[in-house]
Amino acid sequence: MTQNAATTPDEPSEDDVFEQKAVRLAKRERLLAERQDAAGGPYPVSLPIADTIRDLRARYSELEDGAETGETAAVAGRVVFSRNTGKLCFASLQAGDGSRIQAMVSLASVGEERLQAWKDLVDLGDHVFVSGEVISSRRGELSIMVSEWQIAAKAILPLPNLHSELSEESRVRNRYLDLIVREQARATVVARAGMNASLRATLGAHGYLEVETPMLQVQHGGASARPFVTHSNAFDTELYLRIAPELFLKRAVVGGIERVFEINRNFRNEGADSTHSPEFAMLEAYQAYGDYNQMAALTQEMVQKAAIAVAGSTEVTLADGTLYDLGGEWPRVSMYESLSEAAGRVITPETTVEELLALAAEQEVAEPAQVTHGKLVEELWEHFVKGSLDRPTFVMDFPLDTSPLVREHRSKPGVVEKWDLYVRGFELATAYSELVDPVIQRERFVEQSKLAARGDVEAMRVDEEFLRALEHGMPPSGGMGMGIDRLLMAITGLGTRETVRFPPVK
Repeated sequence: MTQNAATTPDEPSEDDVFEQKAVRLAKRERLLAERQDAAGGPYPVSLPIADTIRDLRARYSELEDGAETGETAAVAGRVVFSRNTGKLCFASLQAGDGSRIQAMVSLASVGEERLQAWKDLVDLGDHVFVSGEVISSRRGELSIMVSEWQIAAKAILPLPNLHSELSEESRVRNRYLDLIVREQARATVVARAGMNASLRATLGAHGYLEVETPMLQVQHGGASARPFVTHSNAFDTELYLRIAPELFLKRAVVGGIERVFEINRNFRNEGADSTHSPEFAMLEAYQAYGDYNQMAALTQEMVQKAAIAVAGSTEVTLADGTLYDLGGEWPRVSMYESLSEAAGRVITPETTVEELLALAAEQEVAEPAQVTHGKLVEELWEHFVKGSLDRPTFVMDFPLDTSPLVREHRSKPGVVEKWDLYVRGFELATAYSELVDPVIQRERFVEQSKLAARGDVEAMRVDEEFLRALEHGMPPSGGMGMGIDRLLMAITGLGTRETVRFPPVK
């Protein structure tokens, strides 16, 4: 089947859109005037659909050119191509999954009146129901020789030109158009769904239970981040959109749900770039009687099985065509040791702030907003080491003062049992051996509150309700968190604007 020769601009002018809209509205009025009852017209309540386009393509994949089946099908789809030639009209109908079938509307099959109505009323972008015999055209195109047809939904605005790329801005602002015209957009939605199903299956196989925790909280916590603030009229108080589900999931562990997880939304009132979004999906999981080593093994398993679910292999093909291997055992490196090796000098938890400031100045590394040993170490590590990581890598054992919810390392003074997982140069996940001592946790919160008093907007506050829960006894536990958007980025090589279905735009 040849393509429509007419050219529609990627982004038509306002005048063109206005004219097309006026014409289509007139057609809508005609359909309304001709309907028999309120269930019909340009937006009927129901249609006698008996088949899907995908199923028909699978069922008749071996049909010879020009063959007739004698079987009737009834499908609906969006018109993405139309060619009217005298006594025979052709249209391509596209299902939501991108599969297509040709509709052939002939004078001999539908009669002069319905053929003319098709020519007068059907536009590109309309949803149309057709019923008729399944055939193969002389050119081998799987087709329906239409005996009955009906408008399923009249499109008032025109589609963009399907033969040229939408601009990135158009794709992001009008994701529905992106999904209609671009196979990759549809494939990304499918990939994300398969990935999430895989994560849930892996966690379920390990005995984890999925729960939901509050998104509106009277006090934000569970991470170091700037929150969004709103006001509750019902309670006459300020509420925070959650920055992490951690403190509520830990309450569940205290309550006896020893393996628990949640996949849900978090909100952080911070910058937005290719790897950050103010609203994002997060997986967090907690395991009683586990630690950060077990969470590393679990995370590796989840990521590798998710890659297989999406790409069929742990060796994935990224958006730019390059291959990236997520398989095998991932290396584990010490933050302090890797920093020392890269910087060419020994850096330990005992290294003074003054020494770290001098090194930062020497390397032209910007000082963090709040100058502490731990924040300087992390900034220097990102400068010296982060860019050299190629394979998925667990970076182990972080400074004590940047990890208020993590227990001290069992054998290394001055560090905590925490790792960050880096994949393709960005942080994908983090995990702790959780701090479960309520007395030490209170001390850590107090230290954080001092930072907050000095202007650190990301510092945590003292959360009395969470401390009260801890005081009832939380078993030793491991916990992990992983960004869902970032996991899809790691597997596909796509950026935030593609992995987030409807990203925020100004």
